Amino acid sequence: MSFNSFAAKGFGVAIPFVDLLGFELTQFAGGESVILYTPKPEHANSFAVAHGGVVMTLLDVTMATAARSVSPDTGVVTIEMKTTFMRPSPLALLTAKGKLIHRTATMAFTEASIFDEAGRVCASATGTFKYVKRLLPARAAPQISTD
Repeated sequence: MSFNSFAAKGFGVAIPFVDLLGFELTQFAGGESVILYTPKPEHANSFAVAHGGVVMTLLDVTMATAARSVSPDTGVVTIEMKTTFMRPSPLALLTAKGKLIHRTATMAFTEASIFDEAGRVCASATGTFKYVKRLLPARAAPQISTD
C-alpha cells in the first residue's frame, strides 16, 4: 500500500486517544514516520509545557507507526520503551520522527525523537514492538435495560 493511499485513512485504524490528542501523521513509509502535534493547554503540566505522559504517548505512537509502515495491515503492541527527556516540549508545534532500526518476523526495534520549532531535540525514545494480527472488530456489547 502506498503512502498516498494510506494517508487518506490517517493512521489506518481507529485510535481514539490519538484522535483526542490531535496527532497528524505526515509520513508513513519505508520504516519511517513523522507525526506533527501541537499540545493544547489541557495537555500541559504545572510548568506550562507538554506533560511527560503526552510526550511519551507521542514517542510511542511514532515508533509504532514506523514499525507498521513496512506492514500496514499488521498491528503492533508495545513490549518495552525507554524515554529520555532533554528539554521541555513547549505548547507549540512539535515534530516527532520515528525509525524502524531492525525487524524480525515478530518483533520491531525502533527509535524516535521529538523536535521543537527550532529543531532542538526535546525527548527521544527507543522501543520494542511485537507484530500482531489485527483482530476483527468486536461486536458491540448488548444493551441492558436498567428499567
